[in-house]
Amino acid sequence: MSIIHKFREYLLEEEFSVTVYKDRISILNYKKIGHFDSNKICVIHETGKIIITGNYLVVSKLMNDEILVKGKIDNVELRWYH
Repeated sequence: MSIIHKFREYLLEEEFSVTVYKDRISILNYKKIGHFDSNKICVIHETGKIIITGNYLVVSKLMNDEILVKGKIDNVELRWYH
């Protein structure tokens, strides 16, 4: 694998990933938003979905392949499709 190919893979990350912080959640490479209100956000990805519950939930960053949810997060649930 050439160094250019590795660099391109690093820049154009296509793998689904979730990063959880105290007051925010970053989700990369999702497919769509299934539900959205200030208490619950459901994000669909290729192999399942993520359900975020809490209070004062807002989407502070929304791009084609990236979403950042902020607020008082009480629970993060991962559901995988079989």
